[in-house]
Amino acid sequence: MDLILDMVGGDYIARNVRSLAIAGRLVMIAFLNGPKAELNFAQIMVKRLTLTGSTLRPQSVQAKAEIAEQLRIKVWPLIASRRISPVMDSTFPLEQAVDAHRRIESSDHIGKIVLTLD
Repeated sequence: MDLILDMVGGDYIARNVRSLAIAGRLVMIAFLNGPKAELNFAQIMVKRLTLTGSTLRPQSVQAKAEIAEQLRIKVWPLIASRRISPVMDSTFPLEQAVDAHRRIESSDHIGKIVLTLD
């Protein structure tokens, strides 16, 4: 991967570092699994990786508005044209929400797990 936006943190951080390509970037944007991880910094150095983080919470209203405008101009058109899309793991009908939750709790999935409505 060239770029990973990580909302999970915790044990995903080391996994993400291993998944990054040469000169890849890991951007931490939340820590659902916690902010701590054990990392092999040799991987970071050898692959010339960039690790950074950001959060919107302390940003000013003006800064958030500017970010939203740049998303509208630069990102949403890419999504609308399907040039970029989220990585999907699996979908489940709402009636199988328990199975979907089991899938979320497994450690062998990558991508979004989605509940669908009829």
